[in-house]
Amino acid sequence: MTTDARTDDARTDDARTDTRTEAPARTAAASLTPADLDLLRRPLHGFLTVAGGPLPPEPRPVWFEVAETGAGDRTLQLFTAPDSLKVRRLRGDPRASLVVAAPVGERERWVSVTGPVTVEPDGAHDLARRLAARYWDPADPASAADLAPILAADQVRLVLHPESVRRYAH
Repeated sequence: MTTDARTDDARTDDARTDTRTEAPARTAAASLTPADLDLLRRPLHGFLTVAGGPLPPEPRPVWFEVAETGAGDRTLQLFTAPDSLKVRRLRGDPRASLVVAAPVGERERWVSVTGPVTVEPDGAHDLARRLAARYWDPADPASAADLAPILAADQVRLVLHPESVRRYAH
């Protein structure tokens, strides 16, 4: 069953084109459902694609976290080096998407979140610590050794503000 936040027509989901030139006001199309949150709160890799990149786009696997905003809305956040290619591209065009899928062996299910990304100078190291504990065994000395250079380097926090959420669940 495909559920698109704007339509339930699975036949047109992949063929749909968006001709908007301005960002829409936040609507129900940008809402993450409880089922979406169940998937997004698991230690799964997300695949981030930023606008302004090569054609075809080249998604990159990333760690991410769902964050609550003060208004009760949710964002997705990740960390990266401030001079990374994704940051340079986002400064030119802030649009991005993050796709998260259930692993092999589970029923097919995915969530795709698109919207503008802000580059935040604060909170990246705290986020990196939380994500490392989520994705790695914190008691493992090798994991601690892998985390040390991440925490020693400059990092920024990328915050994806959902404008559109699409999903599929079989």
